[in-house]
Amino acid sequence: MSESNTRLTNLIQEKVTPIAVKIGNQKYLAAIRDGMTSIIPLTIIGGFSVLLASPPVPTGLKATNFFYSFLLSWQSWATANSNILTIPYDLTIGLLAPYVLVAITYYLTKRYKMNMITNLISVLYIFFIVASPTTTIKSVEYLPQTDLSAQGMFGAMVIAIVVIEINRFFIKNKLVIKLPSSVPEGVAAPFEVLTPMITSTILFVILNAISIKYTKSYLVGIIYLLFKPFTNVSDTLPVILLLAIIAQTLWFFGIHGDNMIGSIVTPITTLNIALNLKQYQSGHAMTHIFAGSFYTVWGGWIIYPAFLLAMILFAKSARLHSLSKLAPPGTIFNINEPLVFGIPTVLNPYFYIPGTICIIINLTAAYLLTSLGILGKFYIYAPWTTPGIIQVFISSMDWKNIVLWIILFIIDLVVAIPFVRMYDHQLQKEEQVIKN
Repeated sequence: MSESNTRLTNLIQEKVTPIAVKIGNQKYLAAIRDGMTSIIPLTIIGGFSVLLASPPVPTGLKATNFFYSFLLSWQSWATANSNILTIPYDLTIGLLAPYVLVAITYYLTKRYKMNMITNLISVLYIFFIVASPTTTIKSVEYLPQTDLSAQGMFGAMVIAIVVIEINRFFIKNKLVIKLPSSVPEGVAAPFEVLTPMITSTILFVILNAISIKYTKSYLVGIIYLLFKPFTNVSDTLPVILLLAIIAQTLWFFGIHGDNMIGSIVTPITTLNIALNLKQYQSGHAMTHIFAGSFYTVWGGWIIYPAFLLAMILFAKSARLHSLSKLAPPGTIFNINEPLVFGIPTVLNPYFYIPGTICIIINLTAAYLLTSLGILGKFYIYAPWTTPGIIQVFISSMDWKNIVLWIILFIIDLVVAIPFVRMYDHQLQKEEQVIKN
């Protein structure tokens, strides 16, 4: 590494890395990131529920072979049992906002070492005030699902943070009802949040009333509208590429890039896949490209297998040769840490340059072909350990995504080979010096 490169690296590590780490550990962003990650199992279950209830059967399909007969039988069975099959969807994607609220509240109260259950009850109560007015239909009261679904996620994030901060302010400044120390904690804790809960009630009832008067919408609906332009912009190719390049660059400097941008990307991709799933279920055209695992499945989950195959085919150095034998089981299932830390890719231009080139090619091709309607959009979350080539099909139920994955894998391999060979040649020289 040249002296100028060394100075640049040291400067970034001294000045930029601490800032990036501080942003990654920012309490609200960390709570959102961890909270959104914890609800992924719900989105997987909800997605497969809709898939069972609404199989991907083309209009006019006839039972001309065994597979088509199976699809038509599946469709007939799903139609007869739709009310039962969609229950998991209704109670997961259909009620996503309260789960997000619970998850973020959990991580914030854990960070502050506050009583979890009393604060959680407080947050849930305030959320229902501003999210879901009861509706009476035929003398029966119902909670409308709109603001409790994915559309209410951003409102849930805001309410969780604001209410917990109000509670914390009151507790920290001892503006609470404090019972004697002899009273058991289980009895004393609810009284501790009573004063801040009353304050939050008055505050949010007033804000909600103002919102209804001037916008005809509950507060959570307004919060969603405020965030909607941001989510729309994030569903564009330039923003997707920018996020990907930022993540790649952070990885280059030894910072977990995916974690850093996760607090931004995960809420958006979760919302988008939930909206796509709702549109699919209702028979409407899906509208969001940047959904579910789109970013990862067309990014590192192609690039790292291509790097690995290039190493298997051409590596002669002891390090890469041995690594190419150890890494395949993890890489197949999208566990790329053995390659990241074994190569290593940190401060390694031989992998940063081709990785950046490949991720730009991959995301651009996938985005443009999807926007043109050639490829199906993602509407199902598959477990993240599902191999990429399988995941692109499960996520979209479109076989053409498999074809594109194979083509991009070959392109990434071609891009990776010369860089892997150059790095391998350098390692061989270093190993020869050590031997001598």
